[in-house]
Amino acid sequence: MSYQASSTGVSDPDHDATEKVQYDPSTSLYTVLECTDCDNTALAVGHDDPSMTCHGEPMDPVTDPEMRVRPPEVRRVLLQVFGLPKAGLDICLRVIGDGPLPASEIAESLGYDRSTVTRYLNDLVDLGLLQRSELNREGGGVVNVYHSVDLERTRRETLIGFCIWAGEAAALIEEANLTKQEYLQENTDRELPDVFWDSFSDR
Repeated sequence: MSYQASSTGVSDPDHDATEKVQYDPSTSLYTVLECTDCDNTALAVGHDDPSMTCHGEPMDPVTDPEMRVRPPEVRRVLLQVFGLPKAGLDICLRVIGDGPLPASEIAESLGYDRSTVTRYLNDLVDLGLLQRSELNREGGGVVNVYHSVDLERTRRETLIGFCIWAGEAAALIEEANLTKQEYLQENTDRELPDVFWDSFSDR
Protein backbone atom coordinates (compact mmCIF):
# COMPACT_ATOMS: atom_id res chain seq x y z
CA MET A 1 0.00 0.00 0.00
CA SER A 2 1.25 3.47 -0.71
CA TYR A 3 0.21 7.03 -0.12
CA GLN A 4 1.63 9.98 -2.00
CA ALA A 5 2.18 13.21 -0.11
CA SER A 6 4.78 15.79 0.68
CA SER A 7 6.16 14.96 4.10
CA THR A 8 8.66 15.65 6.84
CA GLY A 9 9.44 14.38 10.32
CA VAL A 10 7.43 15.63 13.29
CA SER A 11 8.63 15.11 16.83
CA ASP A 12 6.46 14.43 19.87
CA PRO A 13 6.87 17.06 22.60
CA ASP A 14 5.70 14.53 25.21
CA HIS A 15 8.70 12.31 24.46
CA ASP A 16 11.66 14.69 24.68
CA ALA A 17 13.77 12.01 26.37
CA THR A 18 13.14 9.42 23.67
CA GLU A 19 16.15 8.70 21.49
CA LYS A 20 15.63 9.78 17.91
CA VAL A 21 16.04 7.37 15.03
CA GLN A 22 16.99 7.86 11.41
CA TYR A 23 15.15 6.23 8.53
CA ASP A 24 17.02 3.17 7.27
CA PRO A 25 15.60 1.91 3.95
CA SER A 26 17.49 -1.38 4.28
CA THR A 27 15.62 -2.47 7.41
CA SER A 28 12.33 -0.57 7.37
CA LEU A 29 8.95 -2.07 6.43
CA TYR A 30 8.18 1.11 4.53
CA THR A 31 9.88 3.04 1.75
CA VAL A 32 10.07 6.78 1.23
CA LEU A 33 10.31 7.75 -2.44
CA GLU A 34 10.76 11.06 -4.20
CA CYS A 35 10.56 12.42 -7.71
CA THR A 36 13.73 14.06 -8.96
CA ASP A 37 11.77 16.32 -11.33
CA CYS A 38 9.21 17.80 -8.90
CA ASP A 39 8.36 18.01 -5.20
CA ASN A 40 6.31 14.80 -5.01
CA THR A 41 7.15 12.53 -2.09
CA ALA A 42 5.56 9.13 -1.49
CA LEU A 43 5.28 6.65 1.34
CA ALA A 44 4.99 2.98 0.43
CA VAL A 45 4.02 0.64 3.28
CA GLY A 46 4.37 -3.12 3.02
CA HIS A 47 6.70 -5.98 2.22
CA ASP A 48 6.62 -5.76 -1.58
CA ASP A 49 9.05 -3.62 -3.54
CA PRO A 50 7.31 -0.32 -4.35
CA SER A 51 6.63 0.40 -8.01
CA MET A 52 5.48 4.01 -7.89
CA THR A 53 5.95 6.42 -10.76
CA CYS A 54 5.80 10.16 -11.30
CA HIS A 55 5.73 11.74 -14.76
CA GLY A 56 5.74 8.20 -16.10
CA GLU A 57 9.11 7.40 -14.51
CA PRO A 58 9.92 5.30 -11.42
CA MET A 59 10.38 7.34 -8.26
CA ASP A 60 13.73 7.11 -6.47
CA PRO A 61 14.01 5.68 -2.94
CA VAL A 62 15.28 8.19 -0.40
CA THR A 63 18.62 6.93 0.88
CA ASP A 64 20.22 9.94 2.56
CA PRO A 65 17.73 11.57 4.94
CA GLU A 66 19.34 13.94 7.44
CA MET A 67 16.39 14.42 9.76
CA ARG A 68 15.97 12.17 12.78
CA VAL A 69 12.55 11.58 14.37
CA ARG A 70 11.31 10.09 17.60
CA PRO A 71 9.98 6.54 17.10
CA PRO A 72 6.19 6.27 17.52
CA GLU A 73 4.44 4.07 20.06
CA VAL A 74 1.42 2.03 18.98
CA ARG A 75 -0.82 3.51 21.69
CA ARG A 76 0.15 7.04 20.75
CA VAL A 77 -0.38 6.30 17.06
CA LEU A 78 -3.87 4.94 17.73
CA LEU A 79 -4.62 7.94 19.91
CA GLN A 80 -3.46 10.45 17.30
CA VAL A 81 -4.76 8.76 14.17
CA PHE A 82 -8.07 7.37 15.37
CA GLY A 83 -8.76 9.69 18.31
CA LEU A 84 -8.78 6.89 20.85
CA PRO A 85 -7.91 7.98 24.39
CA LYS A 86 -6.68 5.57 27.05
CA ALA A 87 -10.15 4.22 27.83
CA GLY A 88 -10.84 3.49 24.17
CA LEU A 89 -7.50 1.74 23.76
CA ASP A 90 -8.04 -0.33 26.90
CA ILE A 91 -11.46 -1.42 25.67
CA CYS A 92 -10.20 -2.21 22.18
CA LEU A 93 -7.28 -4.31 23.44
CA ARG A 94 -9.52 -6.11 25.95
CA VAL A 95 -11.92 -7.19 23.21
CA ILE A 96 -9.14 -8.15 20.81
CA GLY A 97 -7.51 -10.27 23.49
CA ASP A 98 -10.54 -11.93 25.08
CA GLY A 99 -13.61 -11.32 22.87
CA PRO A 100 -16.36 -11.84 22.10
CA LEU A 101 -17.50 -9.92 25.17
CA PRO A 102 -20.60 -7.95 26.15
CA ALA A 103 -20.27 -4.34 27.27
CA SER A 104 -21.19 -5.22 30.85
CA GLU A 105 -18.33 -7.70 31.23
CA ILE A 106 -15.84 -5.28 29.70
CA ALA A 107 -16.97 -2.50 32.02
CA GLU A 108 -16.67 -4.75 35.08
CA SER A 109 -13.22 -6.05 34.19
CA LEU A 110 -11.78 -2.60 33.41
CA GLY A 111 -13.61 -0.64 36.08
CA TYR A 112 -15.21 1.76 33.59
CA ASP A 113 -18.78 3.01 33.57
CA ARG A 114 -21.07 0.89 31.38
CA SER A 115 -22.20 3.89 29.31
CA THR A 116 -18.58 4.90 28.69
CA VAL A 117 -17.71 1.39 27.51
CA THR A 118 -20.75 1.23 25.22
CA ARG A 119 -19.90 4.60 23.67
CA TYR A 120 -16.33 3.58 22.91
CA LEU A 121 -17.41 0.18 21.62
CA ASN A 122 -19.74 1.86 19.15
CA ASP A 123 -16.92 4.19 18.08
CA LEU A 124 -14.58 1.22 17.59
CA VAL A 125 -17.21 -0.54 15.48
CA ASP A 126 -17.65 2.60 13.36
CA LEU A 127 -13.86 2.77 12.88
CA GLY A 128 -13.83 -0.83 11.68
CA LEU A 129 -11.57 -2.03 14.50
CA LEU A 130 -14.26 -4.18 16.16
CA GLN A 131 -17.42 -6.02 15.12
CA ARG A 132 -20.75 -6.25 16.91
CA SER A 133 -23.04 -9.26 16.80
CA GLU A 134 -25.98 -10.68 18.75
CA LEU A 135 -25.60 -13.66 21.05
CA ASN A 136 -28.54 -15.67 22.36
CA ARG A 137 -28.85 -15.73 26.15
CA GLU A 138 -29.35 -19.06 27.90
CA GLY A 139 -32.46 -17.73 29.61
CA GLY A 140 -33.81 -16.18 26.45
CA GLY A 141 -33.31 -12.94 24.63
CA VAL A 142 -30.17 -11.65 22.98
CA VAL A 143 -27.20 -9.53 24.01
CA ASN A 144 -24.77 -7.54 21.91
CA VAL A 145 -21.21 -8.87 22.02
CA TYR A 146 -18.07 -7.37 20.54
CA HIS A 147 -15.13 -9.10 18.92
CA SER A 148 -12.18 -8.34 16.71
CA VAL A 149 -12.54 -8.18 12.96
CA ASP A 150 -10.73 -10.30 10.40
CA LEU A 151 -6.96 -9.77 10.65
CA GLU A 152 -6.52 -8.78 7.01
CA ARG A 153 -9.41 -6.32 7.24
CA THR A 154 -7.92 -4.80 10.39
CA ARG A 155 -4.55 -4.45 8.68
CA ARG A 156 -6.09 -2.77 5.65
CA GLU A 157 -8.37 -0.40 7.57
CA THR A 158 -5.70 0.69 10.05
CA LEU A 159 -3.04 1.25 7.38
CA ILE A 160 -5.41 3.17 5.12
CA GLY A 161 -6.61 5.18 8.10
CA PHE A 162 -3.04 6.01 9.02
CA CYS A 163 -2.15 6.98 5.44
CA ILE A 164 -5.13 9.33 5.30
CA TRP A 165 -4.04 10.86 8.62
CA ALA A 166 -0.44 11.10 7.37
CA GLY A 167 -1.70 12.77 4.20
CA GLU A 168 -3.62 15.35 6.22
CA ALA A 169 -0.54 15.96 8.38
CA ALA A 170 1.68 16.24 5.31
CA ALA A 171 -0.76 18.70 3.74
CA LEU A 172 -0.54 20.87 6.87
CA ILE A 173 3.25 20.77 6.76
CA GLU A 174 3.28 21.63 3.07
CA GLU A 175 0.84 24.50 3.66
CA ALA A 176 3.05 25.75 6.48
CA ASN A 177 6.13 25.63 4.24
CA LEU A 178 4.33 27.50 1.47
CA THR A 179 3.07 30.05 3.99
CA LYS A 180 6.61 30.58 5.23
CA GLN A 181 7.82 30.98 1.64
CA GLU A 182 5.06 33.50 0.93
CA TYR A 183 5.96 35.44 4.07
CA LEU A 184 9.60 35.71 3.04
CA GLN A 185 8.65 36.80 -0.48
CA GLU A 186 6.37 39.52 0.89
CA ASN A 187 8.88 40.64 3.50
CA THR A 188 12.22 40.63 1.68
CA ASP A 189 13.67 43.20 4.08
CA ARG A 190 12.84 41.20 7.23
CA GLU A 191 14.30 38.07 8.76
CA LEU A 192 12.10 35.14 9.63
CA PRO A 193 10.90 35.50 13.25
CA ASP A 194 12.22 32.98 15.75
CA VAL A 195 8.68 31.80 16.45
CA PHE A 196 7.28 32.06 12.96
CA TRP A 197 3.85 30.50 13.52
CA ASP A 198 3.05 32.80 16.46
CA SER A 199 3.87 35.90 14.45
CA PHE A 200 2.05 34.71 11.36
CA SER A 201 -1.14 33.64 13.16
CA ASP A 202 -2.43 37.23 13.16
CA ARG A 203 -2.23 37.52 9.38
